[in-house]
Amino acid sequence: MSSKDKPEMQQIELNKLNLQNLTQIKKQLDQELGVFQDSLQALKIAQSKYKESAECLEKIQPDAAGSNIMVPLTGSMFVPGKIEDSEKVLIDVGTGYYLNMNIENARDYFKRKVNFVTDQMEKIQAIGIEKSRIREAIMDVMESKIQAQMANQRATRSAVAGASN
Repeated sequence: MSSKDKPEMQQIELNKLNLQNLTQIKKQLDQELGVFQDSLQALKIAQSKYKESAECLEKIQPDAAGSNIMVPLTGSMFVPGKIEDSEKVLIDVGTGYYLNMNIENARDYFKRKVNFVTDQMEKIQAIGIEKSRIREAIMDVMESKIQAQMANQRATRSAVAGASN
């Protein structure tokens, strides 16, 4: 990504914002953090599926041609089948497309997929950590502003009470 493609970040002094603005920014950060959590969860599921597929490849032996197997139709329903070619597998690459690959290429495919998903997860986690830090800073500023408002109200009440005596 070139410097022209990156969104420009601007620094905002949180102390200069009022409580309403801080609340809006915090709400936006909460929503973004929720999206990041959802994305991470989806990536973890994808990662585990790719890992499981890679592990299943290890169970296929070159001399398995002609062996009987149970083919899953659902999680709890199977039909009997026979391995015709133990050197090739059919891989779902998404959106209804399948590729016929030899075992070694399939291993490489799943390894690349696991690495890619892991990299994406690490990037999202880093962004999430930064957003959480910003959220915490906003919470701290909000708390100090609320305490200052309460102190002002107490001082005003004391001054009014003292003036009426």
